[in-house]
Amino acid sequence: MQHHHSVDASGVFSGPVGADLRAMLAPQENVLAVLQVDLSTGLRFAAGWVVVTSDRLLARDAGTTAWQGWPLGDGLALRLQDHGGVGSLELHSPAARLALWRFTLAHHAQALRLVQRFEQQSARGDADDQDAADEPACPVCHTPLPPDTDECPACARAQPPQTSTWVLLRLWRFARPYRKQLAAGFALTLASTAATLVPPYLTIPLMDDILIPFQNGQQIEPGLVLLYLSGLLASALAAWGLSWARTYILALVSERIGADLRTTTYEHLLRLSLDYFGGKRTGDLMARIGSETDRINVFLSLHALDFVTDVLMIMMTAAILFSINPWLALVTLVPLPFIGWMIHTVRDRLRTGFEKIDRVWSEVTNVLADTIPGIRVVKAFAQEKREAQRFRDANQHNLEVNDKLNKTWSLFTPTVSLLTEIGLLVVWGFGIWLVSRNQITVGVLTAFIAYIGRFYGRLDSMSRIVSVTQKAAAGAKRIFDILDHVSNVPDPAQPVKVDKVQGAITMQGVGFRYGSRAVIKGLDLEIRPGEMIGLVGHSGSGKSTLVNLISRFYDVSDGSIQVDGIDIRRFAVADYRRHIGLVLQEPFLFFGTIAENIAYGKPEATREEIVAAARAAHAHEFILRLPHGYDSLVGERGQGLSGGERQRISIARALLIDPRILILDEATSAVDTETEKEIQKALDNLVQGRTTIAIAHRLSTLRKADRLVVMDRGEVVEVGPHDELMDKQGAYWRLYEAQARRAEEDAQAAGVIIDSSLLHPAHPAGNP
Repeated sequence: MQHHHSVDASGVFSGPVGADLRAMLAPQENVLAVLQVDLSTGLRFAAGWVVVTSDRLLARDAGTTAWQGWPLGDGLALRLQDHGGVGSLELHSPAARLALWRFTLAHHAQALRLVQRFEQQSARGDADDQDAADEPACPVCHTPLPPDTDECPACARAQPPQTSTWVLLRLWRFARPYRKQLAAGFALTLASTAATLVPPYLTIPLMDDILIPFQNGQQIEPGLVLLYLSGLLASALAAWGLSWARTYILALVSERIGADLRTTTYEHLLRLSLDYFGGKRTGDLMARIGSETDRINVFLSLHALDFVTDVLMIMMTAAILFSINPWLALVTLVPLPFIGWMIHTVRDRLRTGFEKIDRVWSEVTNVLADTIPGIRVVKAFAQEKREAQRFRDANQHNLEVNDKLNKTWSLFTPTVSLLTEIGLLVVWGFGIWLVSRNQITVGVLTAFIAYIGRFYGRLDSMSRIVSVTQKAAAGAKRIFDILDHVSNVPDPAQPVKVDKVQGAITMQGVGFRYGSRAVIKGLDLEIRPGEMIGLVGHSGSGKSTLVNLISRFYDVSDGSIQVDGIDIRRFAVADYRRHIGLVLQEPFLFFGTIAENIAYGKPEATREEIVAAARAAHAHEFILRLPHGYDSLVGERGQGLSGGERQRISIARALLIDPRILILDEATSAVDTETEKEIQKALDNLVQGRTTIAIAHRLSTLRKADRLVVMDRGEVVEVGPHDELMDKQGAYWRLYEAQARRAEEDAQAAGVIIDSSLLHPAHPAGNP
């Protein structure tokens, strides 16, 4: 029996590590799951391995070369947890902990699979070991496959459905408002196509009744010639006028469909929850709304119209050909099955190729979206060459993918042309044979050749449209990937109106998970109206996640959050957030004037209201020193302003909407001491009379909080005023002492002598 050495894709079975592992495996022992650990127990980067086989758990600790093994069973248990961005895997017996491995969360999915297989194998017992070893598993995620199928349900959910040309039919929802114009365009297309088929038919009497009799000695009748030539001119003018009208109408419609598609996609994107944006690149989303909709628009305005015209031309031409001579018409259709087979074959290659091109092009736009907003960091670290190389590599990748697709396309197009030329040659030969047997006239053959030229020309044109059709289908799929995504923070069917909020917040059994990782667990907290709460704790303890849940950027996984006794999920999202003011650690300003940025949450605000908010935020003075005062332009993301100035504009923005609930997320952590004092004065004005939840690493900034909430690993471990928590000498006391010692060490390193009484003052009640 062969070992199943292809379970993990990380390369454990290659090189010396794989050789050592293979040497340890028994003949009937099979590897079921592999975890690569990249941290030592001392949290230093080092490579190690944990492997579950059908019989035991094997491990090679980080930084060592020796393997250890533990037989499955005997009460062994694996415990997986994470904290602060580091995952821990512990092996326990009923009596003690046997081993500990640490890893970064990039390997968290591997760890989950390993624990799952360990528990499955332990539960089955010795009698089921061999069956488990032979159980089919997904080669990608290693999840056990259901019986009688080779499709992994987990991967089927994760992988996007294959693109089909039929996805273009979904664009009808955007075309429906313009169905009258589309019907008119179709009628004009039908009429213009019919007009273009008149001239070849007139060549029959021109040849048989005028030119051939003239060669045989008969006189030409000028009136008859003028009649036929007038018919040719009339049909040409009619075709021109009808084609112009249909092209203009359908171009206007396609532009409006494209505009509606862009608007709808962008509006839907704005309604999606933050977790959707967490897994997307800015450049990719920009490419979808920009270039993909443009591609669809070009297809609708030009190529879809050409496709309809080609189909009508082929059908009508075929009908005319069969009416003239059925046998010659059948010969004309000989190349059609071969061309149809080629189109069907090449279409699949083009579809997958264009999907790959779209993804690769997103890599190019992602480099631009990363580099241009971060140009200051690029220049500060002199990384221009590196970023240029990143762009060059992405561009080269794009070039290679396009070259690969062009190999297929460059062969397909000339082959179709060759088949049509062969078909024309066959028609010539068969037609001459029919003329020689007096079964058709020269005029009929001439008309046939003229019609066949149009027939094969349209057939060739249709084959070329395959390319743009697949491009449009790939683009439509990427657009509908956005439109089909449902927000994880939906509006209720019958929302409760939010006219006025008192600000009482109650959290009952709140739990939240990022994927499979629990961030908040069983949290209970009650905040009174107008109360200021300070959230403190180590990084990764869940503070920012909690305020995101209160803001309803995410919805809780368990429990509920209530405002004034009503679950916030019963409010319309936009109505609820109008009562929340948010001041972030990194304030974001839009390109525009100072006044426009302050009034962002209340665009209808008067200049007097804007100035009043700026005064309260201690921003009025520095704004007046700018060249154009409140009308001074702010660069993208606030370029041209200091961090403290941007923060005070952010505070003014929050003040202007007069929220009842205020959230301060590290509002003063990124500024110097003097600027912090100015911002603190602004915050003092901001928090008055509002329910305030403040996060701060510097505990001194929470001196005016009514209560402090200490969080650790997603749970509330302590609640109370500063003095009360200090007297307990618990989690908050340890945080405070550690921060005080750090400040003292930093000051000593800088050569500054600090009175220790300033670091550990006597704290009056409620005022740290």
